[in-house]
Amino acid sequence: MKPMTSRERLIATLNHQPTDRLCVDFGAGFQTGMGAGAVHRLRQALLGPSDFRVKISESYQMLGEIDEELRQALALDVVGVHGPGTMFGFKNEDWKPFSMFDGTPVLVPGEFNVTPAPDGGWLIYPEGDTSVPPSGWMPKGTYFFDSINRQQPLDESNLDPADNCEEMGVISDEDVQHYARLSRHYHETTDYGIYMTLPGTAFGDIALVPAPWMKHPKGIRSVEDWYMATVTEPDYVRKVFEVQCEAALKSIELLAAAVGDRAQVVFVSGTDFGTQSGQFCSVQTYRELFKPFHQAVNNHIHKLTNWKTFIHSCGAVLPFIPEFIDAGFDVLNPVQCSAIGMDPCNLKREFGKDLVFWGGGVDTQKTLPFGTPDEVYREVRDRIDIFSEGGGFVFNSVHNVQSNVPVPNLLAMFRAIKDSQGN
Repeated sequence: MKPMTSRERLIATLNHQPTDRLCVDFGAGFQTGMGAGAVHRLRQALLGPSDFRVKISESYQMLGEIDEELRQALALDVVGVHGPGTMFGFKNEDWKPFSMFDGTPVLVPGEFNVTPAPDGGWLIYPEGDTSVPPSGWMPKGTYFFDSINRQQPLDESNLDPADNCEEMGVISDEDVQHYARLSRHYHETTDYGIYMTLPGTAFGDIALVPAPWMKHPKGIRSVEDWYMATVTEPDYVRKVFEVQCEAALKSIELLAAAVGDRAQVVFVSGTDFGTQSGQFCSVQTYRELFKPFHQAVNNHIHKLTNWKTFIHSCGAVLPFIPEFIDAGFDVLNPVQCSAIGMDPCNLKREFGKDLVFWGGGVDTQKTLPFGTPDEVYREVRDRIDIFSEGGGFVFNSVHNVQSNVPVPNLLAMFRAIKDSQGN
């Protein structure tokens, strides 16, 4: 085939059309990235030792930014456009040096402020304000943060959905201009495909429920209580989603006008409906509580733009896939093939004409971190053979690559990608 640009390759892939080679993404989304340690060591292996410090692109998971030099070395095809803020409520700006527990040198935002935790780990604060209770904790010797449960005592007989809606509003003019400016930069100065994260469209995403960016969140904020509320308080959850959806639709209109066709695919939802061995809720609960809002958002996007819509949902989501398709999603990630029922051959056979699979390229729980380079290589080649048939596959691992993955395994993964393309 005639050689394609990365943007042409992504567009063709999203439309299940033939491409000159496999479309590959690492780092465009906060669900498709690499821990900073992995980025640092991979960069040194490919580009040579240097004093270069990897920027933390996402402070909650401590993902490393894939810079342009490394992106070219890895032959990646997609870049990301995201909001200016972080999960902890401060902006990605005013970079300063920092060192991970394993000594990895990185750059973090200026308001990334941590204090020692009792276990020797780190505590991090909403908006970088150390005068308020911390909202995140990284245990000693680990690589990313967990949210701290800051839920206040609940009066279950007098719950107010407005408490869970404090953070839900229409995107600001300043943030709209940020999206417009960044998307214009990538569109006019590069030929990469563009992946954009939409604000406020992830209904019930458990990473967002604790609101680590807020100093004093109210309402149902613990992970356990929120999951229970989908069963015991569905009207409460539905009212929260109604407020969120109204704001989200208005934000979509503003971004559609400001960004237009410069973006090709947009992240809509990161809500996990599967576990390793089952589901978080019933299909009926999804139909009644989540699907109407997914449909409203996807229909609005498809009416106003050419954007393809992306859902990230971990685990054994096989029972939900027909519902995702009916709700209007175009792309499924991370394609967790190790979970019950998620056989890659079956997924491709049953749903490959309706969904683009973005992920599933290698198991990040076992094979990539703990396998041999040969095992990594074989699994990657097998997954490419399965998911590439008939198009509609963007290569990415199953969720983010963790910081401590051995470099030989990372190199084996990229060697397998290159070999599969015959170059």
